[in-house]
Amino acid sequence: MSRRPVTIVIFSGFFLLGMLFILWGILLPDIAKDLRMSELVSGTFFSLFSIGMMLGAVIGGKYVSRFDHMPLLAALLSINALLLFTISQLHQWQWVLVVAVLIGIVSSTIFTLGHTLIARLYEEKRFTMMGLMDFMFSLGTFAASFFVTVLYGIAENWRLPIQVLAAVMVCVSAYTYIAARSQAKVLKGQPKPERKTLAFGAVIKQPIFIFMALLSFGYGAVEFGNANWFVSYAQNGIGFTGEQSRNLLACFTAGMVISRLVFPFLLRFVSVHRLIVFMASASLVGVFAIKLMPSLYGIGAGNLFLGLGLGGLFPLMLSAAMNIDSQNGPVLSGICIIGNSTGVQVASFSTGLWANYVPLTTAFWVIPMGGCVLWLAAFGYSRLVKQHHA
Repeated sequence: MSRRPVTIVIFSGFFLLGMLFILWGILLPDIAKDLRMSELVSGTFFSLFSIGMMLGAVIGGKYVSRFDHMPLLAALLSINALLLFTISQLHQWQWVLVVAVLIGIVSSTIFTLGHTLIARLYEEKRFTMMGLMDFMFSLGTFAASFFVTVLYGIAENWRLPIQVLAAVMVCVSAYTYIAARSQAKVLKGQPKPERKTLAFGAVIKQPIFIFMALLSFGYGAVEFGNANWFVSYAQNGIGFTGEQSRNLLACFTAGMVISRLVFPFLLRFVSVHRLIVFMASASLVGVFAIKLMPSLYGIGAGNLFLGLGLGGLFPLMLSAAMNIDSQNGPVLSGICIIGNSTGVQVASFSTGLWANYVPLTTAFWVIPMGGCVLWLAAFGYSRLVKQHHA
């Protein structure tokens, strides 16, 4: 299989998924106002999206190896674009919740497929390429705030950014389909790789992968708990303007981008297990700074520090796991996404539920709590990675 078209498709797809994931948090105040969604309903939206991600991770982890990867990727991108366009046409929040589950399923399957393909195509430089792939995701999250600001200059309508994103996704899907047909012609007559259904049970029983799942849980709680609720927290809780809140969130996504670009180079000087603990510690400091330093510069610095710590942690964790058991790449990716999505679900829903009874500034304490879980799991995982390497 030729590397270039696959890499272009996956990197482009991850960039768009990064924009998609962060858009929900950026647009939430306007969506909630337009559709009359309470904080509880908003939290339910994120929870259902996460449930969809979990279902997609299970489906993708088990069955993605049974299909030709590029045609499957083209189909998934097309389906996601259609679902996004559908959600932009809805006027009742009940239907928005239903479509959110479906978008989560499809997006998670794309993630599993992307992680698997890149890990197999670039086995000799897995850490670097996995980092660059997730760097593209973070670049998408970073661009999302400015993407919304530009489109809001045309029309302040939450539906417009979603529709434009869907249109771009259709273009990437078309390129993927063309690349898949070209690949099929080149490989015609050659033996096809074995197609099989993978099992989660044997993998998740191993202690190192249990800690990986816990680390993914904490990671999801902190990353998307902050991404989903920060704009509402800063705007409705502290009193910043919408533009200030989006720009402060951009400090977080900028830190994510920098971290995922730089962490492979740090591995030349720092061992994998030490870098995992260092990044988790930076994340913990950043998430507490956001809560305890409620000034413009304090929150900006906290968001940047949180992003610098979190950014490289996910690809570092998953690459280390795939080096241990590369044959079960889709399952390992699925476990990470399930843990991540569970963390998103718990943090997002509990924040919304708590905010029904106390101010959002108090309910936002859920995110620093997730940071504590993240650090403890990262420490345990790093010890087991060290033992394995030894």
